[in-house]
Amino acid sequence: MALATTYKVVLGSIAFAIFWALAVFPAVPLLPIGRTAGSLLGATLMVLFRVITPDEAYAAIDLPILGLLFGTMVVSVYLERADIFKYLGNLLSWKSKGAKDLICRICLVSAISSAFFTNDTSCVILTEFVLKIARQHNLPPHPFLLALASSANIGSSATPIGNPQNLVIAVQSKVSFGDFLVRVLPAMLVGVSVNALILIIMYWRLLSVHKDEEDGTGEIVGEDDVSSHRFSPATMSHISASNSMDHVQSSPNNINGSLATHLDSIRNRINSGDQLESQRSPCGSIDSNDISTPAQFSEEKESKTEHWKNKMWKLCVYLVTIGMLVALLMGLNMSWTAITASLALVVLDFKDARPCLEKVSYSLLIFFCGMFITVEGFNKTGIPSTLWNFMEPNAKVDRVSGIAVLAVVIILLSNVASNVPTVLLLGGRVAASAAAISASEEKKA
Repeated sequence: MALATTYKVVLGSIAFAIFWALAVFPAVPLLPIGRTAGSLLGATLMVLFRVITPDEAYAAIDLPILGLLFGTMVVSVYLERADIFKYLGNLLSWKSKGAKDLICRICLVSAISSAFFTNDTSCVILTEFVLKIARQHNLPPHPFLLALASSANIGSSATPIGNPQNLVIAVQSKVSFGDFLVRVLPAMLVGVSVNALILIIMYWRLLSVHKDEEDGTGEIVGEDDVSSHRFSPATMSHISASNSMDHVQSSPNNINGSLATHLDSIRNRINSGDQLESQRSPCGSIDSNDISTPAQFSEEKESKTEHWKNKMWKLCVYLVTIGMLVALLMGLNMSWTAITASLALVVLDFKDARPCLEKVSYSLLIFFCGMFITVEGFNKTGIPSTLWNFMEPNAKVDRVSGIAVLAVVIILLSNVASNVPTVLLLGGRVAASAAAISASEEKKA
């Protein structure tokens, strides 16, 4: 594709530059409107500058990708309610053999969970479990948080639902879920293993702590300290035991007064309890028939019934999720499979779905809409095609040198322009170039 008119090239580049700046730096001082509004602004400017027409802008929005994103987010919400991530978090500390073993577990668990539940969800939820375990074992948290972040990104590459750029690649290329998984899984496993090894070598001295130091604070943090995921940044504000002691020690004059008040309150409760007991039982004895009332039996029965209902509901959530993965492996339409699974969970829950649906990141869906339009407008300027024509002879996927050049370009662009825009700008061109060689090379590309 040749370059468009100078008018379109200049104005289209300005619109894309604004989108890029707000997507990469959401809090730009001159225009701190955030990523989502920035993508909409870029899309609107593309239409206002007449780089693309309104009809072309609507056609640029990829509904199958949005449907797949929405479906996987809803399924993740219900899986969180069914405590799947709590069980994954417990795997991190179950029979752990030290800090280096914990690094390897975090790399493996975060890679697997991000492959099937998206990397964002895995990072937000598992971060609190990692911080909890690090506090319990008196370990510095940053090596484990780096293991979580890096392995979640590596692991998410294994499936089309692991991250947004994979969604774009799988939906637009029509590569099946199973084929995608089989071809990328070996590279993912190697990447996770190498990542764990590098982290252990980097932090070898820091992770080589004595066992006695690890066990000294094993009971600092309780299970209730881990808050649930709400598709928003996790809250890490926990009050430590040391802060509580500092507060007590800072006010020694108040201790005696508080202790006296506390003792008086105990005496009053004992006296009032004796009076109440004498009123209820004049003879000073307790009637055994009054220990358990029919109301208490009814409450216990309802509690057991509710407990088993909750167990069955969790089992149904897991079965629906497994069914969704099986359907994806069978090659069924990915978008409608995810949407069907999400609606099945809504129906099984048998209550108002609004609280769960409110946890879906609609701002991400809107961001994608604006990004589709902005990238399509930038493609219309002809700049991406011109740059690719210059690079293509050195980026053929049938040569080792070509694969290396393509890999370096993708790595640089994905860090500078973000992952999804890079895929949208290069994906079609890379596939077309490889298709000229053979069909197998196209799929590999």
